[in-house]
Amino acid sequence: MSWAAHSVPVAHGVASEAPPAHAGAQALLRACERGLGRLVDGAAGLLVLADIGVLLAGVIARFVLHQPLVWSDELASMLFIWLAMLGAVIALRRGEHMRMTALLSRAAPHRRPLFEALALCAALAFLAMVIGPAWEYASEEQYITTPALEVSNLWRAAALPTGIALMMVFAALRLLRESPWRAAASAVAVVGVVVGAFWLGGSLFEDLGRWNLLIFFVGVGAGCVFAGIPIAFAFGLATFGYLALGTTTALPVIVGRMDEGMSHLILLAVPLFVFLGLLIEMTGMAKAMVGFLAGLLGHVRGGLSYVLIGAMYLVSGISGSKAADMAAVAPALFPEMKERGAKEGELVALLAATGAQTETVPPSLVLITIGSVTGVSIAALFTGGLLPALVLGLVLCAVVWRRYRHEDLSGVKKTPWTEVARLGAIALPALALPFVIRAAVVEGVATATEVSTLGIAYAVLAGLLVYRQFDWRRIGPMLVATASLSGAILLIIGTATAMAWGLTQSGFSGALAQAMGSLPGGAPMFMAVSVVIFVILGSVLEGIPAVVLFGPLLFPIARALGIHEVHYAMVVVLSMGLGLFAPPLGVGYYAACAIGRVHPDEGIRPMLGYALALLVGTIVVAALPWLSIGFL
Repeated sequence: MSWAAHSVPVAHGVASEAPPAHAGAQALLRACERGLGRLVDGAAGLLVLADIGVLLAGVIARFVLHQPLVWSDELASMLFIWLAMLGAVIALRRGEHMRMTALLSRAAPHRRPLFEALALCAALAFLAMVIGPAWEYASEEQYITTPALEVSNLWRAAALPTGIALMMVFAALRLLRESPWRAAASAVAVVGVVVGAFWLGGSLFEDLGRWNLLIFFVGVGAGCVFAGIPIAFAFGLATFGYLALGTTTALPVIVGRMDEGMSHLILLAVPLFVFLGLLIEMTGMAKAMVGFLAGLLGHVRGGLSYVLIGAMYLVSGISGSKAADMAAVAPALFPEMKERGAKEGELVALLAATGAQTETVPPSLVLITIGSVTGVSIAALFTGGLLPALVLGLVLCAVVWRRYRHEDLSGVKKTPWTEVARLGAIALPALALPFVIRAAVVEGVATATEVSTLGIAYAVLAGLLVYRQFDWRRIGPMLVATASLSGAILLIIGTATAMAWGLTQSGFSGALAQAMGSLPGGAPMFMAVSVVIFVILGSVLEGIPAVVLFGPLLFPIARALGIHEVHYAMVVVLSMGLGLFAPPLGVGYYAACAIGRVHPDEGIRPMLGYALALLVGTIVVAALPWLSIGFL
C-alpha cells in the first residue's frame, strides 16, 4: 500500500523565538540542509530516470529487437537499492516517513514539539546503532563479483551505509533546526536513558527466552508505533534490540535482511507506478476520465457519488497509489458536489471508502508486495483483483442510492449525448491505459516490473500529443516526490523483512502457523480469523508492513487448507484496506480528510455506513472464490 507521510506538523515560529545570537546558527543550518538536500534530490531523481530507461531498454531489446540485454536487470537492481536509500533520506528530510499519528494528534499543542523531537531522536538512535553493522556488511560484499556486469558488489551494498549516514545527518539537522531547545534536550535525554537502560541490562534478557518477543516486538515495536515514531524505525529498533540483546546473532545480519527485503526486483515497480500516478494527474488524463463519467452520470440522483466510485476504480488501475488517486479525483468532483448540497463529512467518508474499495485494482502496490514476499504470480494477482473491487464498488453504490434517493435535482441539467460522446472520445486514451498495462503483462510483452515503463511512455505520449498538457517544470519535483514516497515504503519493507526473519528464528512463526492451522472449522474459520487479524493490522501498520510480516506465515497455511493463494490475497488486501481507511485509527481515513480539507470528526459518522458496506463486500468475496480466481 502506498502512502505519503502522515506527520503532525511541528509548532511554527521556532526560528522567530530563537535569540538573536542563534539567528546566524539557524541560517547556517538551513543553508547546509538546503545545499545537501538539493544534491540528494538531484541524485535520487536521476536514479528514477535511469531505472525507467534501463527497464524500457530491456523491454525494447527483448521484445522488439529480440536481443535481450543480459545486464539490464542487474544494473536496474543496483540502481534501485541506491534509489531506495536516497529516497528514504529525502523522506526523512521532508518528514514524509509513514507513521501512526492518531494518538499524537490528540496531544496538547504545546507537547507536540516534544513528541516530534522524540520521533527524530528515536530514528537517530536506530541509525547510529545500525551504521556500524551496515558498513561491516558492505565491506564483506566487496569480495563478491556480480555475474553480468562483473563489478564488485560493494558498488551496490555501499548504498546502505551511505543512506544511513545521510539520514543521520538530516535527522540531526532537523532536530537542531525545527525543535525548541528544551524539547530537543528532553528528547535526547529520554531516548538516551531508555537505550542505556536496555544496554546495561543486556544480561537480564539472556535468560528470558520467549518473553523477549513480548518485550521487544510488542513492548518496543508497538510502543514506538503508537508514540508516533515512523514505522520503519519502530520496526528497526524492535528488531535490533531483540537480536542484539536477546540472541547471539551477528548484527550485520539485520542489515543483510534489510537489503534482501528492499532489493527484490519486483519492488522496482513501486517507484515507477508512483511516478506514473503523478504523470496521469499532470497530463490531464485523470481529469478527462472524471469529466466523461460526470457527463454520463451527473444528472441522476447521487450521480457524482457514482462518478467518484467509478473514477477511483479507473484511476487506481493506472497509478497504484491511493494518495495519488484521491488527490487526482477529489479536487475535480468535490466543488460541484458541494454546490449540490452534499455535506463535507459525507464526501470525505465516500472518498475514504473508495480508497479501501480499490486496494485490489491493479497495479496495486500491496499486490506487488504480496507477490514479492510470497511468490504468488503478479499477473494472476493483477487479473484476480478486478472483480473483488467491482463487488465492493457495487455495495458502495447501494449505500449511495439509499442515501441520495431523495436528492433534489431540479437545478441540474442533463448533459446532451453529443457532449457525452465528445467527452468519451477525449477520455478514450486515458481509459485505455489500464487495459494496455494488463494486456502487456498477460501477453508476455513485459513483466509486472517492466510494464510500468510502458505505462510511463504511454502517458508521456498522451500528454504531449493528445491532451497537449505537459508541464516540463513539474518533472523534477515529481521525480523527487516519487523517490521520497518509494523510499518511505521500501525502508518499511526492509525493516519489516528483518523483523519477520527475527520472528522466524525465534520460533514464533512456527507457533503461529500451528495455532492458525489447527483452528476448528477448517478453511472457513481460518478465513474469518484472517479477516479480523488483517483489519486490525491494516489500521495499525498499514498494508505493506503487515503483508511483509505475516504474508510468508499465513499464505502457506491457506494453501495447505485448500484456499487458492490469489483468493486469499484478495481477502487479505480488502481486509487491510478496511482497517486502513476506517476511523479512528486508520491513517488512510486521515489522508482522505487532508486531501478533501475536511476535519476528521465530520466524516466519522457517515463513514460507519460505508465501512459496514465494505465489510459485507469483503465477506462476499471471501465466501465466493470465483470472484477472485474465475478468470485465471
